[in-house]
Amino acid sequence: METETKAETGKLTVRCQFCNTWNRIEAVKVTDGPKCGKCSKPILLERPLPLNDETFARTIAESTVPVAVDFYADWCGPCRMMAPAVDALAAHLQGKALIGKLNTDHSSRTASGFNIRGIPTTIVFRNGKEVARQSGAMQLEGLKQLMARADVAV
Repeated sequence: METETKAETGKLTVRCQFCNTWNRIEAVKVTDGPKCGKCSKPILLERPLPLNDETFARTIAESTVPVAVDFYADWCGPCRMMAPAVDALAAHLQGKALIGKLNTDHSSRTASGFNIRGIPTTIVFRNGKEVARQSGAMQLEGLKQLMARADVAV
């Protein structure tokens, strides 16, 4: 029975923003305020996790909860308009999913690898594979619907 419980417990793989150490966090403990195993600084997952060319693949591949990534650019007006909804989604889905942001200007290798032609584009990954995608700015309800298409309980 304990094996079943462990299998159901999702895990997130994230890199500490302060010391760059990789951490594996049980999804059910995300709201407890996890800390980095090396530097003990907080790993803040109530907001979108910044991703880049270096951290993207491992975060997506090793996280067993769904991961939604907002592909954006700082200069993009619709991206800036959508940012509060992405922030709200991260707070709303703590422990159920990981919400990330990838700046396409700074991480063009990853963006081009996913054929990002317009921004903002949101892609939801499950078990390292793309399961849903939407281009264009969305409000929180639209983001929740996108997550629901990936079988995330919203």
